[in-house]
Amino acid sequence: MSEAVLTVAEMVAAEKAAMDAGISEWELMLKAGQGAARWVHRAAGGRPVTILCGPGNNGGDGYVIAEDLRARGYDIDVIAPVEPASDTARTARSHFQGETRQHGPFEHAIVVDCLFGYGLSREVEGDFRVLLENLAASDCFKIAIDVPSSVKSDCGSTLGPLPRYDLTLALGAWKQAHFLMPSMAIMGAKRLVDLGLPLGDPAGVVSNRPSLSAPAADAHKYTRGLVSVVAGDMPGAPLLSCEAAMRAGAGYVKLFSDRSHPDAPADLVIVESDLDEALGDGRIDALLVGPGLGRSAASRERLAAALTSGRHCVLDADALHLLDDDILEGVDPSRLLLTPHEGELAALCKSFEVEANGKLDKARKLSGTTGLTILAKGPDTILAGEGAAVFFPKGSSWLSVAGSGDVLAGICAARLAWSRDPMQAAQDAVWLHHEAARLAGPAFTASQLAHCVKPAVASFL
Repeated sequence: MSEAVLTVAEMVAAEKAAMDAGISEWELMLKAGQGAARWVHRAAGGRPVTILCGPGNNGGDGYVIAEDLRARGYDIDVIAPVEPASDTARTARSHFQGETRQHGPFEHAIVVDCLFGYGLSREVEGDFRVLLENLAASDCFKIAIDVPSSVKSDCGSTLGPLPRYDLTLALGAWKQAHFLMPSMAIMGAKRLVDLGLPLGDPAGVVSNRPSLSAPAADAHKYTRGLVSVVAGDMPGAPLLSCEAAMRAGAGYVKLFSDRSHPDAPADLVIVESDLDEALGDGRIDALLVGPGLGRSAASRERLAAALTSGRHCVLDADALHLLDDDILEGVDPSRLLLTPHEGELAALCKSFEVEANGKLDKARKLSGTTGLTILAKGPDTILAGEGAAVFFPKGSSWLSVAGSGDVLAGICAARLAWSRDPMQAAQDAVWLHHEAARLAGPAFTASQLAHCVKPAVASFL
């Protein structure tokens, strides 16, 4: 079962539902703080701990953590610039059998940030800002409780100094900021403290690691999926996509091109016939259009021919700049998977007159407006489709290399030919892409990445 990723409003509703069912806010705070304290205990290993407590319920969690660790025998230092402001936080403070101070340097190797929780909506200022600046400058082991204290939970942007944490403990459920840049880059290891909250039907989930299967005993090249890549003006990108598709499980990969490709591998079939004729092959399971396509009138005609063929399609690169309402008229959007980076996502929103702010909002609204499945790729990859958003663990930063997106598009096409489900194909592809990067090690090229797709597939069997 996929883990939920909640908005601020959804988290508030989940806590309210738990309290309506009979659990008090203090009991929730006690459960959250004690659950977090167990993780802090593992990280601290008996070393002294400093806890930064804010005025709200996140600060209340901090007092619970402090008392739990004090009772275990830890040397605890609590820094709280102001007194608790909520009844539940005051209850937590009253249960802490230790002293607090308002200011001062960090004297311990472990520092726990409980200044502000998931509902932060204004700039961090005053003593709290100074604390975060000092925390950022310290070489201590830093732990954020729920979300780092200057982060906006729904979008991952910041409202103050942003230290680089070693561990982030999400309370009750993941928040969107845990999977969005820039905040996800500084959270370190992330762990979920389950509170047993009724989470309802969340708008977002974390993608589950896929479990791929070997071909059936009676499989042949067509039953495993025929992928056809529609080439255009530039030869390199579609060849990279073909290399990836051949190693991602497709039984047969063809390149539809009107020019020669002397560098093509021997096991890639190149079809130089008329595109409409080539697209008439009823055995095609998925098309990939965009890598190396170009943006000329002829390129647009090739894209239109692919779309009107009625096949499942992955659209990437140049195809995303050619896409508009006119070319999609009469096309079933549920068969299409788009793989834009942030610049292409912005161009698509402009083409379809989608007003949105931020990557997540753009992907969701574009999908909702058009019915298309959108895989908004990048360090914080987001999948939007069927009214839901799917989030992924962070992949290797070495994927920031030319041609990496062409490899991802090829993997998507192979998985779409296998499953005929754009949402599932996209999730399979992201995991395979990330695993191929891990196997490739540092400083790889796109062609080396494509060759690592094969052992990546083996990792999921």
